[in-house]
Amino acid sequence: MLKDTLFPTKITLNCQGKCIDLSQPVIMGILNLTPDSFFAGSRQWQIAPEVLLEKAAKMLEQGALFLDLGAYSTRPGAADISVEEEIDRLLPALENLRKQLPQALLSVDTFRSKVAEQALLAGAHLINDVSGGTLDAAMFATVAHYKVPYVLMHMRGTPQTMQQHTQYNQLVPEVISELLNKARELHQLGVTDVILDPGFGFAKTIDQNFEMLRQLDQLVQYGYPVLAGLSRKSMVYRTLKGTAETALNGTTVLNTIALSKGARILRVHDVQPAAEAIQLWKKIENI
Repeated sequence: MLKDTLFPTKITLNCQGKCIDLSQPVIMGILNLTPDSFFAGSRQWQIAPEVLLEKAAKMLEQGALFLDLGAYSTRPGAADISVEEEIDRLLPALENLRKQLPQALLSVDTFRSKVAEQALLAGAHLINDVSGGTLDAAMFATVAHYKVPYVLMHMRGTPQTMQQHTQYNQLVPEVISELLNKARELHQLGVTDVILDPGFGFAKTIDQNFEMLRQLDQLVQYGYPVLAGLSRKSMVYRTLKGTAETALNGTTVLNTIALSKGARILRVHDVQPAAEAIQLWKKIENI
């Protein structure tokens, strides 16, 4: 596979006029606004706004650059909800964080263009789409219109069916090819800030997840910032015969491997351990 020559290595993002430097790794903290996310410790649905605000402020204090708000659970087998319910869960939290933590860079985890648009109008800085534009044909145009960074994740099927779509002839080349094709579509629409996410846990078996991590540098070489979302996922806790609640140590190990392979954003439930991993990795790399 030839190196994509459309864009050189991208080490900055434009987040509503704020230039974000990705020459060194950064952290995206997860704030789930759902009752059924796979890690119970991350569920923030219908809690008091001050509790969510406290958790968000703590993530920023511990070193998170982005806060990623998600109001639709994408764990395998999660129930589908309406666009209206997703917006109703999301907007009050987003608006409160925007008001109370104006320094925070707010990412919204959604695959629906209507949700993305409402979030961007409310002040979100970035869209994180688990479907990579495959579940809503209007998503790319929406992101292009608002000129915001976009996390392009690899997935096949839907959150309800994705684990039925794990058949690949060559896993890594196929994932990379599908991501690059979508990235080119985005560039043609004028979206310049594209972040690639290989989609650990989405339409991939546990062994395939590890193969993707083993060859993550093959994706990094194309010059796009790469996001690694490994936090407390089943590839960690099933391998270690534990649960999501016991998967922090394994997550830190895999995050460190992802850093060594070139990942520039770690999306995590636990910010401080990720920040410590980055600090120690930088020491090793003499950065």
